Amino acid sequence: MESSRPATYLHNGQRASSATHVVVNQPPPLQPYDAYAADAPLREALARWAQPALDATAGSRLAEIGIAAGSAAVRDWAFDAHRHPPRLLTHDRYGARVDEVEFHPSWHRLVDRAVGWGLHATPWSSPEPAPHLTRAAGFYLWSQAEAGNGCPISMTYAAVPALRADGDLAAAWTPALSSTSYDPGLRPVGAKRGALAGMAMTEKQGGSDVRANTTRAEPAGPPGEYALTGHKWFCSAPMCDVFLVLAQAPGGLTCFVVPRVLPDGTRNTFRLMRLKDKLGNRSNASAEVEFDSTWGQRLGEEGRGVPAIIAMVAATRLDCVLTSAALMRRAVTEAVWHATHREAFGRLLADQPAMVNVLADLALEQEAATTLAMRLAAAVDASADPAERALLRIALPAAKYFVCKRASAVAAEALECLGGNGYVEESGLPMLYREAPLNSIWEGSGSVQALDVLRALQREPGALEAWLGEVAPAQGADPRFDRAVEGLLNSLADLTEPEYGARRLAERLTLVLQGALLLRYAPAEVADAFCASRLGPDGSSTLGTLPGGLDAAAILARSDPGRRDRP
Repeated sequence: MESSRPATYLHNGQRASSATHVVVNQPPPLQPYDAYAADAPLREALARWAQPALDATAGSRLAEIGIAAGSAAVRDWAFDAHRHPPRLLTHDRYGARVDEVEFHPSWHRLVDRAVGWGLHATPWSSPEPAPHLTRAAGFYLWSQAEAGNGCPISMTYAAVPALRADGDLAAAWTPALSSTSYDPGLRPVGAKRGALAGMAMTEKQGGSDVRANTTRAEPAGPPGEYALTGHKWFCSAPMCDVFLVLAQAPGGLTCFVVPRVLPDGTRNTFRLMRLKDKLGNRSNASAEVEFDSTWGQRLGEEGRGVPAIIAMVAATRLDCVLTSAALMRRAVTEAVWHATHREAFGRLLADQPAMVNVLADLALEQEAATTLAMRLAAAVDASADPAERALLRIALPAAKYFVCKRASAVAAEALECLGGNGYVEESGLPMLYREAPLNSIWEGSGSVQALDVLRALQREPGALEAWLGEVAPAQGADPRFDRAVEGLLNSLADLTEPEYGARRLAERLTLVLQGALLLRYAPAEVADAFCASRLGPDGSSTLGTLPGGLDAAAILARSDPGRRDRP
């Protein structure tokens, strides 16, 4: 990478009050930078899979998102939204129950931008080519700015395919959910310019075991209408307009559509008991909710709650992979920027071999994650093809398992690249570090995903065939890759304790698929380093341990945030 000795300068044009306060050997502010223009793997993925070509409107939108995501103003919004987390308002001044969530204005600014760009449900009805891929790219870019606002955006994106199980419910809600107008506040959907959706599945006694749910749903009124009673341990984005809720109907576990406000304008019984005090994701609200004869409409048949909501689950899995890749990208960007401007022991950090190894390994992990995430998003656009659907069935839970796990390691190592500066809140790295574990937990933790990979292999033969179809074109390009494929297939032939080894299997499936994609599409030095460090005998799970003989500088250059004008 290009490097030079850092100069003495004053930050932000401010004159030092004395010689002791002249700022030396500190990186200049990264912002503003263009997160889209600086991301070579992302732009290459779009050029490859947004067939026949990236739509001009979508391209302009992504350019706008990239500039905004790397701006100083949006960085301030992100900090404000986390410093001033949402506040629960259970009653108004007169004692009437209101069950509302109050947010800092910066939260609304973040969500307003995301909705305005159509990063929520718009792709399901968009006439643009490759709408899910371009939406995924925008969601990935905007998640680098602040990931918490992605929860209601992701839930809304995921709700639309689930609602299609009932034509009338889809017709009633999809137009508002797809609108690019952000219209916060609790009102009937017909009185709003746009709406957002949430989800309430988890209960305290069940967690991922939703069949253990105890919330009851009794028929009430016209066919399809029910009264729900129970307690939800986690309700995602409780400020939203409508929720998909699982409850036990007379015929078994069933999915329901539950609005916050009834068609006549009265509030549905949707008691927010408390907001969760979370490790990260602090800008976003998660709540415990109680239903007491709460009105809901059945989505699908009684007893078919899990199949009815599975489309929503699959869509949120993709967003978990995208957000994890985005957090990696932002963490790597911050680490590279710091290292190219910070001197230690007479040289820039970016010129010191030990640091080069760490940064290049971080960049490699991030590129592999981004490439895989975009390939999966492209498969959503092509899901009319049975092979693409089958690929998603196995690769999506595997990627959700592995990529989300790696995000925490990348965030921690990037933070360490900044030393003590990285441990300070102002750097932004602690916010990324706290956010990183969430995607491994959201919508089923690691073992749930690994076991779902196992189910796909055991019950859907087409899934492995689709995975092999994606891997086969790369065979013969690298002997380490070929041996990894052979070893994986041998392990599949002898699944004596399949559940015990499910996590390792999900990891190997993901690594081999990432290797195949990089061998087929990435520069040779990137693919070579991936095969050597992830698939070869000298590989290590510890970041910063790349074997020798690799072109680390070329790998690292692809993660440079693009601003080379050192003061």
